[in-house]
Amino acid sequence: MEEVNSRKALGEFLRSRRERLTPEEVGLVSYGRRRTAGLRRDEVAQLAHIGTSWYTSLEQGRSVNPSEDVLNNIAKALRLTEDERRHLHLLARPSPQEKEESQQLTAGLEQMIRALDPHPAFIIGRYWDLLLWNRAAELVFRLPVFSNNLGERPHWMRHLLSDPELGSKIKDWEVKARVLIAHFRADYAQFPNDARFKELIDEFMQTSRLFRELWPLHDVQVATDRHKRSYDPRIGEMEFEHVTLQPPTHPDLKIMIYTASTDTAVRLRSLLESRL
Repeated sequence: MEEVNSRKALGEFLRSRRERLTPEEVGLVSYGRRRTAGLRRDEVAQLAHIGTSWYTSLEQGRSVNPSEDVLNNIAKALRLTEDERRHLHLLARPSPQEKEESQQLTAGLEQMIRALDPHPAFIIGRYWDLLLWNRAAELVFRLPVFSNNLGERPHWMRHLLSDPELGSKIKDWEVKARVLIAHFRADYAQFPNDARFKELIDEFMQTSRLFRELWPLHDVQVATDRHKRSYDPRIGEMEFEHVTLQPPTHPDLKIMIYTASTDTAVRLRSLLESRL
């Protein structure tokens, strides 16, 4: 069953990338009107220098084992980004599933996250459960006050998709949600047969309009360092440099740090001191 799920995900991804291209974009001549958008399977096969029946089998989720060179040829034919190319390889040649590592955080990690105030910082696990966050993250992202005795820890994706106050205050929220979901898909591709990921995807498909609209697009993007701007009426305009770190000894963890600009840091520090 796990192998079937992986092959199905691979077929859906290939189909979505094929359907977004036109013959003109890849240097092919198009004759007459087409019944469906995008390239035909035989055109992808031609561009990738493989047999049409073989490519069709791959897209239909049949049991085939493409080599690394074949996958790279398909990636080139479909004009995949580097993140999408890696995603294709993960889906086509999934690694054996490893058990989730202990989510017990070291004292050093906890001290670092708290010491970063007034710069928001938090740690998420393999499934994006929030494991630890500082006071600045509570303020900026409207998180509950952190406590080791907190019953159920928030889930980062669920929190962002379900909090109406948070979504309504973020500029270009739907554009940013698309990037967020693309990051989630990139992480999911490492564990395509994981039951917990499937439960989360099913939940978000039921509860979030944005997720229902964006997940079937199969966009994928690996989290990278970037400049972020946002607005909150309680705080004003905010600017951050966002970086994601992964401890080499705990690859399931992601440390998310939002280094505030000078003006933003001054305002956040003032607000945090007023809440003491």
